[in-house]
Amino acid sequence: MKIKENERIDDLEHDNLKIIQNKNGFCFGIDSILISDFAKDIKNNSIGADLGTGTGIIGILLCAKTKLKKIYGIEIQKDVADMANRSIILNGLSEKFEILNINIRNIKEHMQRDNLDFIVTNPPYKKLETGKMNENEYKIISRHEYSANLEDFISSSRYLLKDKGTLYMVHRPERLVELMELMRKYKIEPKKIRFVYSTINKDACLVLIKAVKNAKPFLKIEKPLIIYKENGEYTDEIYKIYNKERKS
Repeated sequence: MKIKENERIDDLEHDNLKIIQNKNGFCFGIDSILISDFAKDIKNNSIGADLGTGTGIIGILLCAKTKLKKIYGIEIQKDVADMANRSIILNGLSEKFEILNINIRNIKEHMQRDNLDFIVTNPPYKKLETGKMNENEYKIISRHEYSANLEDFISSSRYLLKDKGTLYMVHRPERLVELMELMRKYKIEPKKIRFVYSTINKDACLVLIKAVKNAKPFLKIEKPLIIYKENGEYTDEIYKIYNKERKS
């Protein structure tokens, strides 16, 4: 497997999976790990997509955690899409995971309407005019709504999902109201929410959302997910999600 300059291969410590990452680009974080675990209830033989797939981490983990039939990774950055595709080949997942180098704003030109069972996404959290912009282009596109905004992600999900298809998303709590308003606008009904906290005494840092296209209103708020104990160690649930044994 060819590795380019400034790239490295990381061990995902799950089913011998590995991933190629650019040391100067946007490397995946715990949010991608958590959404892949949150979405592991997708049904067997499902066909879906990861919008803004980046390194391909979410799709790779879902291939291991579920019995999905096919997942498409939508990625606008050509170099990043190529890197994700090489990770797919490295893990022998080419029959299940396919990368499409397109902008989700142009999704209607490339993919069929009402055809997918699920969508999973970890979109950029920051609006274009907010946060630091003195980053390289890879990081700007990954962190800011540079090439597509939150409404683009949700409207594209509406277009792609079958009736009663499921959308899984991880985002920041401060944008939850906006997110839910957009879901309601596009008739993707929020059904389950779980807030994530770095420690039990901190404010929520992430929110995991499951929503269903054309579903009736009924929202369940799950128990909080805590990442770290007070001593700085992962909680038991995070160790389980990472598929790791607690150190003695």
